[in-house]
Amino acid sequence: MILQPASDIQKRLESILAVIDFDHVKKNQLHCFRSRESKTRAFARIWSFPKIWQMALSLEPHYSIEVISERFDKLDDVNKDKILIHELLHIPKNFSGALLSHKRRYSRIDAKTVNYFYQKLKEKRK
Repeated sequence: MILQPASDIQKRLESILAVIDFDHVKKNQLHCFRSRESKTRAFARIWSFPKIWQMALSLEPHYSIEVISERFDKLDDVNKDKILIHELLHIPKNFSGALLSHKRRYSRIDAKTVNYFYQKLKEKRK
């Protein structure tokens, strides 16, 4: 797997964050990468920075979003935005460095939730 920083994805994420209410996400602690030659079937994934590493290195929480070039780059802009929204939904409100799972007691990260936030994004961009 080959990883490179992805400034275009960073800009796309920042434009999403500027429009919809993800106020808990700290843009300066969110990093974007593009990978090539990955064996995953995913289009993108989010990486956490667990509490034990934060304490060991005396650093604040950070998150990395990786887009899989062979899959993500072929998508249209709508699906790219939806995938990035999906990854942002994994970040908890306390921005702790942990990740939220797809199925939780009172909420889920699924197509319905992603579409809800995408519609808000689309409305506010008009």
